[in-house]
Amino acid sequence: MKLTNQSVAFLFTLCILTVISIVGCSSTGIKRSEKATTTMQTMDDDIKSASVQLDATGASLDNLTNPSQSDVKKAFNAFTDNASKIEKMEKRFAKHADEMQARGKDYFEEWQKNGDKYQNIEIQQLSEQRRTELSEIYGKIALNSIGVKEAFKAYVSDIKEIQNYLSNDLTPKGIEAIVPISKKAVNDGDNLKLAIKNIQPSIESARAAMSQSGK
Repeated sequence: MKLTNQSVAFLFTLCILTVISIVGCSSTGIKRSEKATTTMQTMDDDIKSASVQLDATGASLDNLTNPSQSDVKKAFNAFTDNASKIEKMEKRFAKHADEMQARGKDYFEEWQKNGDKYQNIEIQQLSEQRRTELSEIYGKIALNSIGVKEAFKAYVSDIKEIQNYLSNDLTPKGIEAIVPISKKAVNDGDNLKLAIKNIQPSIESARAAMSQSGK
């Protein structure tokens, strides 16, 4: 059958639209992957910053409640400053943890939808296998994050209440009375730092597995 010029033009246009559609889906997948890995990098940065600030907050509280502290007002101001910083970091950590979970969910759900469109059964099976593997690796981040957000929030609440208590009673007796609670808060901060840092290996594994540069 001889094709007319109109038929050739129609088929050419159809081919172009098909290619654009395939490339568009691929680019969307790449962008979702980039968003997920970018959020993981942000979380990793949050963990490093929070670990340093937890040490600083605990040290300033220990310094304030030290019986030999000669400048209580200066020590209290330093502790107040650290309490404010760790509070901001807790909110940032919680926000980015939620974003990371949401972007991971979006990435793998869309991947699953696109996986059903393959005509080649071998490619479809390969896609599903890779999606399952990466989903499990990514899921370990959420698994290792269980309880961390709540623990971080509880720690900051205690720190802020200690700060509020001392703002009303920065006397030797007032400081002495809060020492048992402050020591527990410092210990909780040390445990929280370990719990937060335990998330890092999962993030590093997921980032390496999802890296598009091969690095």
